[in-house]
Amino acid sequence: MILLPVLLPLAAGLVLLLIRPIGESRTARMVLVPAALVLTVTANLYLASQPDVSLLLWQLAPEMPIYFHLDNLTRLFSLLTSGIWCIAGVFSLQYMQHEGGERRFFCVYLLVLAILMGLDYAGSLITFYVFYELVTLSSFLLVIHSGTHEAIMAGLKYLFYSVAGAFMALFGVFFLYSTTSDLVFTPGGVLPASFIPGERERLLIALALLMLGFSAKAGMFPLHGWLPAAHPVAPAPASAVLSGIITKSGVLALIRVLYYIAGVDFLRGTWVQYAYLSLTLITVLMGSMMAYYEPVLKKRLAYSTVSQVSYVLFGIGLMTPVGLAGALCHVLFHATIKCGLFLAAGAFIYQTGRTKVADLRGVGKNMPVTVWSFALCSLALVGIPPASGFVSKWLLATGALDAGVGVWGYLGPVILLVSALLTAGYLFPVVSRGFFPGEGYESGITCREAPGLMIVPVVLLAVLAILLGIFHTPYNKLLTAVLGGLF
Repeated sequence: MILLPVLLPLAAGLVLLLIRPIGESRTARMVLVPAALVLTVTANLYLASQPDVSLLLWQLAPEMPIYFHLDNLTRLFSLLTSGIWCIAGVFSLQYMQHEGGERRFFCVYLLVLAILMGLDYAGSLITFYVFYELVTLSSFLLVIHSGTHEAIMAGLKYLFYSVAGAFMALFGVFFLYSTTSDLVFTPGGVLPASFIPGERERLLIALALLMLGFSAKAGMFPLHGWLPAAHPVAPAPASAVLSGIITKSGVLALIRVLYYIAGVDFLRGTWVQYAYLSLTLITVLMGSMMAYYEPVLKKRLAYSTVSQVSYVLFGIGLMTPVGLAGALCHVLFHATIKCGLFLAAGAFIYQTGRTKVADLRGVGKNMPVTVWSFALCSLALVGIPPASGFVSKWLLATGALDAGVGVWGYLGPVILLVSALLTAGYLFPVVSRGFFPGEGYESGITCREAPGLMIVPVVLLAVLAILLGIFHTPYNKLLTAVLGGLF
């Protein structure tokens, strides 16, 4: 059963690729793609109710097993990944008529989901690294889907940053493997309790390389440059999952390394923790400022992702229960909110053909549901209570103040607050100018609301962005289960 979340989307993608009549039939795609996505979510829901289990796939080398393991962190990320992938997939059934190349897109879309499921279920660092590289190579095809020169260049930039980060992480894996061949994910870490002289510093360097390398996928400075390049050229559903889910593969990597390989006791109070916290806060502030000055909507949202995902990385780096709880809350909330914002941006592009914020003035008259959905997601991302973003940012701020990390504990909440103000500054004008363009202003927009297959996912995500902040008790129970044994 543990293989089902991988095999279901993989089989559906191969059917679209290999059986031409099915792949080219819109009717067949309208049945096969949603069925594969819903079944994947269902399989994850079923496994989430089962006890922890492991499955050996093959032996890559002596003491290098490739195997899957179901634990609480797997439950959280697999449900989030498949759920957001399903919602964005429904949106893309209509949207990709605008982009073209539907058969190719859905083949890749399902393939990437299968690989992400393998990543979420990975039971060791070696297994995780194999799927991590496969995520890069497969999602690259989503970025270059349009085949334009700009898309190819952006895709190559994404590939360069991701592969460079992965190679950096691989050096860290080599260092770790020379110290301990047991790289199985274990709550609390697997590093030996005592070290020979000089070994501790070598391990700190290894972990620093792993953290910096894996942070490339999460868009942390200085390896953030691929995000604002890739998002504007990718189709809107691809941008949504790149921002909402694929950046979280870097987040998952960092959680696995810090809490399941190294252990917080080994890293807490070291130069690695403080350097890492410094980079996350630089990224939070820098991403918000660049988003504030960016005129292109999807690129503005991409810079926003650079900032918001580093909220998560900051919480992870605090290495406290409250900080990690805030980070995991923001994983869920950001994935939901940012997917909603990107899909709303896709609806604007689909209906109006306009990509710049200034050109969307007055759009609220013609697309009020989409603009209201964008407004609700914006409120949640800023962190206005009782929306979901408030919950995670509250936990991050209080966790920082209580973490005992010196100046970073006070600087963190200040930067988070400044970033929230900047977030309001770059999101709310889309809404205010959309509804109130100014007296005598003629936008020239004559479109209507997006089709139902597009507008329903947008509204659903906007509603979830609010409700998850009000009714977050079930999620808190899963967080408690995840945190158990890590501290």
